[in-house]
Amino acid sequence: MLTAAFLLLFPIICVPLPARDKPKPKPLDYALIFGTVWGPNDLPIYGIQVNIRRSDQKRAKWHVYTNHRGEFGQRVPVGRADYVLWAETKGVKLRNGKHLEPSPQVTVHIESNERADTGLHLK
Repeated sequence: MLTAAFLLLFPIICVPLPARDKPKPKPLDYALIFGTVWGPNDLPIYGIQVNIRRSDQKRAKWHVYTNHRGEFGQRVPVGRADYVLWAETKGVKLRNGKHLEPSPQVTVHIESNERADTGLHLK
């Protein structure tokens, strides 16, 4: 009796369910500014503060630090905008005792939800 019931239900259990439509991935709701800070010897620098502001603003809105590979990343809102980046070098000494010169500013343009790669080269 149990075997007969199993044989009747086995085809129902083994029939695959129709594949559901997978939802389309939602577009990212941010853009990413990613970069590397390079020192005077063209090696990446760890622990440097990178300041980021929109070009139409006067003060930095974001402050991020470089990791051991000299890299940093910051999410910014989606939409067309220009961002200005610079490294905070005040008080930073190199191993040879010299201070780093002030960082030049770099402008990054964002169109939508994208990743923009850049680099800051210090002297």
